[in-house]
Amino acid sequence: MSSREEGAGVAPQNKGSWSSFLKSIASFNGDLASLTAPPFILGTISLTEFSGYWAEHPHLFVKPAMGSTPEERAKLVLIWFLTTLKQQYCSRSDTEGNEKKPLNPFLGELHIGQWPSTRVEKEGWETGVTTLVSEQVRQLQGYNAQKASFSRTIHVKQIGHALLRLDKFDEDYLITIPALHIEGLIYGTPFVELNDKTYIVSSTGYISKIDYSGKGWIGGKKNSFTAALFQEGKEKDPLYSVDGQWSDSFTIRKGSKKSGTDAETFAGNELKRQKIALQYPSPENLSIWEAKRRWDPVMKAIRKGDMDTTNYEKSLIEDEQRDMRKKEAAKGVEWQRWFFVKKPNDPLFDRLAKPIGERIEAEKTGGIWRFDAEHAKQYISQVPELQQARVLERAGLT
Repeated sequence: MSSREEGAGVAPQNKGSWSSFLKSIASFNGDLASLTAPPFILGTISLTEFSGYWAEHPHLFVKPAMGSTPEERAKLVLIWFLTTLKQQYCSRSDTEGNEKKPLNPFLGELHIGQWPSTRVEKEGWETGVTTLVSEQVRQLQGYNAQKASFSRTIHVKQIGHALLRLDKFDEDYLITIPALHIEGLIYGTPFVELNDKTYIVSSTGYISKIDYSGKGWIGGKKNSFTAALFQEGKEKDPLYSVDGQWSDSFTIRKGSKKSGTDAETFAGNELKRQKIALQYPSPENLSIWEAKRRWDPVMKAIRKGDMDTTNYEKSLIEDEQRDMRKKEAAKGVEWQRWFFVKKPNDPLFDRLAKPIGERIEAEKTGGIWRFDAEHAKQYISQVPELQQARVLERAGLT
């Protein structure tokens, strides 16, 4: 069968379910996140765990704090962010052949890695908000919600942002999050393309603009992008320019793309060798609130290709969550987050977002969410199962 025929990348026993799934999303009006995906397209990772991808190149993750000038630090933040995109949006292709749908996190789900220390919490069952904090010599935190729709393929709008703090220099960076769509869906070989543009805005007046293009109808390479780093108000006079593929290699030059000098290339194969994945205790030593324990039966079934058990174990978690929401509604209470608190506003975001016209859209993410160490210490210390799993200790809050 030709790879360009419908469902060519789908196993024969799953072709019927795949065709039905395509028909259901094509005719569905609303957020596709509410649809149940067939088990065979599920990946063996929860969406909550994606935050770990922001720190899988620790040498680049910490490097901005070593820059000697605001301009150099802004450049290093841009390089680090670009190296996170492959891990976030196409690393499953390396291990599973093509992209898989991540498991939808449950409310209260945690993901705590040992390096640097990473904390992630699912903030909203209905809104799909994920909050993250990663720390090394500074703090990275943020959150996002996704809204999926169908128009010839699946389109995902991501609502939210990340904030990077360099305490040593009293600098902050606002990082916006790309929209995306799925290519190759009809053939059963899906992969992600990023859309439009994102920004990194520094409190020191430097802005990075990243334009995502992908592969065109006539030519080009998939996952292509260009980027420029410039001072606020001087976009036509870039200090650095970048081009390449976010899933592979890219080159950064001083000055414009055409006349730039001092080119430095970041090769995909070399970045892959330099990757250091976060470390975790075995599932039995984790809290039931942690992704790698709670989803473990589901992930094992997916790896075995046991779709009946996958569906059964997944339904247990989802039914349990629905029951918890009903009980909370009956009592008139709202789920309290482990590590994060809702804020009425954020002057820092407003200041950094002004040059690029970005809105915080709190109404679409259930609020403005910020990490609060004191809240976490007080709340988690009252939950025996989290104390037994050493959640505060592993999160670096003891």
